Amino acid sequence: MIGKLYLIPTGLGDNAPLEILPISIKKILESIDVYIVENEKAARKFIKSVSSGKSQSSLTLFSLNKFTDPLEIPSFLEECLEGNNIGLLSDAGCPGVADPGAEVVKIAHKKNIKIIPLVGPSSILLAMMSSGMNGQNFAFNGYLPIEKGDRKSKIKQLERRSFDENQSQLFIETPYRNNSILEDLQNTLHADTQICVACDLTLPTEYIKTQTAKEWKHSKLDFHKRPAIFIIHKD
Repeated sequence: MIGKLYLIPTGLGDNAPLEILPISIKKILESIDVYIVENEKAARKFIKSVSSGKSQSSLTLFSLNKFTDPLEIPSFLEECLEGNNIGLLSDAGCPGVADPGAEVVKIAHKKNIKIIPLVGPSSILLAMMSSGMNGQNFAFNGYLPIEKGDRKSKIKQLERRSFDENQSQLFIETPYRNNSILEDLQNTLHADTQICVACDLTLPTEYIKTQTAKEWKHSKLDFHKRPAIFIIHKD
């Protein structure tokens, strides 16, 4: 028998995981001892917070991040081929979406390992749901360029695509650049282009607001170092 690969969502912040995640997550965590994770310390903390009685010494963790040799990744799934289930954990939200775990899932398909995605919070979908923009046609674009000129060109390109295709455009930014990217959006987009900022999703400090670029110029909110999703839409 080949084991299964469980895609296990985590929370989006420091609130109690089972306030956000279904109880089925706890049952799965208690049955699995092998995990592929972005950060070992964060993964152990998450597992302990959901299942406090689980032995930490019983865990086998494989690290998957920017320092991982791509040639090593297939070996992480050997436990599945030996009949053991494996859990894939993201640092925040859903594995495989804006997350390095997608490569593991791709390899698992090639090895005929059954993939089981579990229910949990996705900041991308939560932001889209609450934006009032086009939930029938949207695109996630990851990070915008860091260099200011390139970033403004990309913003204009996304605005054109939104108008031409009636497609809402989502992207993220490193939290310490949030205020800077919002300022660039205000100054680069047409005055009537809609901007949604969805910040601290699922947390007590959650803030979600959609208004025009012109209207955002009158806002004095500080999003510095707060995880956020940005969405734009040009009618």
